[in-house]
Amino acid sequence: MSEVGLLTRLKDAIVNLDFDGSKRLAQEAVAKGIPPNEIITKAISSAMEEVGRKFEASEYFLSELIVAGEIGKEISQMLQPYMKGSEIKKIGKVVIGTVKGDLHDIGKNIFGMMLEAAGFEVIDLGNDVPAEAFVEAVKNHKPDIVGMSALLTVTMVEMENVIKELEKAGVREKVKVIIGGAPITEEYAKRIGADGYGKDAVVGVDICKAWVGKK
Repeated sequence: MSEVGLLTRLKDAIVNLDFDGSKRLAQEAVAKGIPPNEIITKAISSAMEEVGRKFEASEYFLSELIVAGEIGKEISQMLQPYMKGSEIKKIGKVVIGTVKGDLHDIGKNIFGMMLEAAGFEVIDLGNDVPAEAFVEAVKNHKPDIVGMSALLTVTMVEMENVIKELEKAGVREKVKVIIGGAPITEEYAKRIGADGYGKDAVVGVDICKAWVGKK
């Protein structure tokens, strides 16, 4: 089978949520000597874009998005030993976290998985993250983007606090800020000074790709 044919089959297996088939085809691709960066860009990333389109068209739902993200993440991890240090050039760096007081992280985790599948380096701060931790992460990791999530109306106010603390620390202008979560709206994002609002993980990743010039 040609390289193109094998990568197409791998992409289709991921889109069809075939966990075992995806792993087997990824191993076959490695055995054939296909570079890991090609497997990631031509199979995993393109599969996640297709899954995203299906999600937007209501053909797939949250559960399918999670499964596809897990498959993409597992194959990417499987490829790590075959990657030379400089072989995979990340398209950007994103710090993500669920804000202080909020323990919900499913949406944030899906966003993180999809960012990784799209080629971003992701620093996940977890949930219940205080503003100062976001500030420290920006100073230490120098990301392109900060992504904040909240599922509760009582915790979404913490997003504005994080933006204010980034401003106080003099690092706000160095990053783009995207926010998301059930109670969040475009209007709220504008009101607190965020740069973008992702109504779901698919839209959020598209915005981030546009910001780093990869869409």
